[in-house]
Amino acid sequence: MKAVILAGGYGTRISEESHLKPKPMIEIGGKPILWHIMKIYASYGINDFIICCGYKAEIIKEYFSSFDSGEWNIQLVDTGLDTMTGGRIKRIESYIDDTFCLTYGDGVSNVNISKLISFHKSKKSVATLTAIHPPERFGVLTISDEFVTEFHEKHQGESSWINGGFFVFEPQIFDYLQDDDSTVLERKPLETLAKEKKLTAFKHNGFWYPMDTLRDKRYLEKLWSENNAYWKVW
Repeated sequence: MKAVILAGGYGTRISEESHLKPKPMIEIGGKPILWHIMKIYASYGINDFIICCGYKAEIIKEYFSSFDSGEWNIQLVDTGLDTMTGGRIKRIESYIDDTFCLTYGDGVSNVNISKLISFHKSKKSVATLTAIHPPERFGVLTISDEFVTEFHEKHQGESSWINGGFFVFEPQIFDYLQDDDSTVLERKPLETLAKEKKLTAFKHNGFWYPMDTLRDKRYLEKLWSENNAYWKVW
């Protein structure tokens, strides 16, 4: 199985570092957060990676040009400078021929990838997202019988769930995407799948954290330095 990682955004909320490098290349414990995400997947036997590049793609390419990948098979795909998430995914369609994983290049978790994939296959849905409990700043999902039914802008308490990435998709996902810069995965494509009851939610109560800001980076660095990196499942 392949894992696709979205690594092309500008990372404007962490501009203190992203003006020098793409956000997935910002380091935690001396390694890019992108490397941490890949290690999570590799620990579950997923070693084929497609990295969707955009902003400062040359830095990602330079890193992997001298990277001892071992068992990893890494394909770097330039998906455009200003392309939104859905457009980036559409542009790697030719690399996909079966069920695949996908996540954002700036968030780590101890989600059990094997259980996530088994859940997805058991539900026979087109798409599965990992639902996690949100920090206050995120919009939330309504989930009914393990299907996503609605998206909300406001946090609604401790029982709320949000889209935490760590998706599993069938190739049919490409039918819901347009090959243009403005297609946002989290808007019409996922909302349409939700209406059609083809989007399931794998509920994860464990660790999940995004690196959106410098404060987030410092928090993840602190966990790593104190040997409390909950996402280190390898």
